[in-house]
Amino acid sequence: QEWKNAFATWNPQDFCNISKIILPMDAYWSPSIFIVERVDGQSPDFDYMVVMHNSSFRSTQSFQVTLSCSLKIFKFPFDTQTCNLSIASFLYPAVTDLVMKTRQTPTEMMEESQSFFLTDGEWKFTNLSIIEYLEELDDEKFSVVTFVISMQRRPTLYMLNLILPTCALYLLDMAVLFGPSSLEEKINFQIAIILGSSMLAVILNDILPTSSNKPPMIGTH
Repeated sequence: QEWKNAFATWNPQDFCNISKIILPMDAYWSPSIFIVERVDGQSPDFDYMVVMHNSSFRSTQSFQVTLSCSLKIFKFPFDTQTCNLSIASFLYPAVTDLVMKTRQTPTEMMEESQSFFLTDGEWKFTNLSIIEYLEELDDEKFSVVTFVISMQRRPTLYMLNLILPTCALYLLDMAVLFGPSSLEEKINFQIAIILGSSMLAVILNDILPTSSNKPPMIGTH
């Protein structure tokens, strides 16, 4: 965060060329903001801010939060999810008190965010966009900044453990059905395929996300 306070300024030449000082967060006024989609998380322990001689205030705080996000898993495991992270302050109206703006462009933020992905997990960070708008509440307008984050699922593990074995079972089923085997052998093999398909269905039920109104395509076939 960075903001201005016209009442906190001094001439560095009058104070041994000191151009900035570090003070606790409660020493001066600071914007009270929160994340709209936040469900749970840990608050930062760093409660200090940097005060510059030109009335500029800076505060860097890191949060580890859990957000609520609506999932669209119809194309699972080849799905791309988009989640919002909205930062707002409904204490200070935007018209008279507080207007929030982003200092960096979406491209700069995306490059900086990608540098924090040190390991390859299930998700791949693909895009980041920013929306700045005013939200009306109780006949007053408040400033809101929304970060729209797009994440793409890496499907390699699901293809190896789920899709390829399922396709192999169906190919074997067709080969036995139209093959020259006897009826008894076909029945025994069909029972084995049904048992294998049931095991894959149990595995699929355990790994599929459940927080979606529309079931995935792979779970309906």
